[in-house]
Amino acid sequence: MFFWHVPAPNEAMLISGSKGQTLDTQFRIVTGHGSFVLPVKQKARMLSLALREAEITEDCVTQQGIRLNVRAVAVFKVGDDAVSIANAARRFLSEQEQMEELAGRIFAGHLRSIVGGLTVEQIIRERNRVSQEVIAGSHGEMEKLGIVVDALQIQEIDDATGYINNLAAPHAAAVASQARIAEAKADQEASQREQQAAALKAEYERDTAIKRAGFLAETEQYNARAAQAGPLAQARASQEVIEEQTSLAERQAALAAQRLEAEVRRPADAEAYRQRTLAEAARDRVKFEADGSAYTERTLAQAQADANSVRATSLRDGNQELIAANRIVENLPALADAAARGMSGADLTVLNGTNGVNEMAAGVVSQGLAILHSLQRGANPMKSPAVDGKATPRITETN
Repeated sequence: MFFWHVPAPNEAMLISGSKGQTLDTQFRIVTGHGSFVLPVKQKARMLSLALREAEITEDCVTQQGIRLNVRAVAVFKVGDDAVSIANAARRFLSEQEQMEELAGRIFAGHLRSIVGGLTVEQIIRERNRVSQEVIAGSHGEMEKLGIVVDALQIQEIDDATGYINNLAAPHAAAVASQARIAEAKADQEASQREQQAAALKAEYERDTAIKRAGFLAETEQYNARAAQAGPLAQARASQEVIEEQTSLAERQAALAAQRLEAEVRRPADAEAYRQRTLAEAARDRVKFEADGSAYTERTLAQAQADANSVRATSLRDGNQELIAANRIVENLPALADAAARGMSGADLTVLNGTNGVNEMAAGVVSQGLAILHSLQRGANPMKSPAVDGKATPRITETN
């Protein structure tokens, strides 16, 4: 509405002509809400409660008589309470734009007072103390003005006499010396670290080169193996083929040898054995014939001698019984010779060689000797039984 006024959040509305006055003021203070202002009868004015800044630049003399140029900044505002708003309204309502200048002058006076009681070293080292003492010294005056100081900071201290520089020279020299020492140490450490880094880099490059060479060697080896894989496989295949062919040839040779053994060698051996056996049989037959002839002759001679001896003995002793057998004894050589000739002309196969021949000849002769011995036994009347009062010779047939 046209007669309804509302102050901003950082403003206080002062309504004069109102009956609702407080704190013995001639006006009513409205903050945070609106109020109806009667035209002609009432009047409303706005007082800013915003934050303000005052720059202070002041030449100060310290306790030592050293002139310093101190520059500071003060941050302040009108208090939010009704008393502060009323005090500030009475003093700055019509001159609000001059509030920074007036507050700056007050702060400058207190700053000169505080700096005059301190030394340069204290001011330099204890700036916060200076700020707090300035705020505390101006608190009473600022309260009367309705101003609340939020902060005061000393930004810069200039020394036209060079005291501060001279004061700082030993420290600066020490600091410079320490800085040079530190820089030298830093350079030395940097050099050492650079050397270590270079050594590590060289070692890393060496290891890298070695590994790279190893990798390249392995790669080339694998490539060579891969390149040789085909020829090797072909060679292995050819070797396997050759081995199979060799094995087949060996089996064929063994089969041929077995076939030769079965078809040629064994029949040849059998034929050779047959021929050798026939030759041995022929040799044994010839030898048998020769041995039989010789043995027959010896036997006949012996038989003739024995017969003559027996005949002589019989005739001398008057053994007439044996005279009848004389003819048989005389014919015994003829019988043995006939047996020998029959054996020599016979187609006999002797299995046990010379022994067989000797056994056959001995059999023939033994038969003749058996006859002879029978005759001899018949010559003795005590050994031969009598038939019809005469001695009869006993002939034993030996197969």
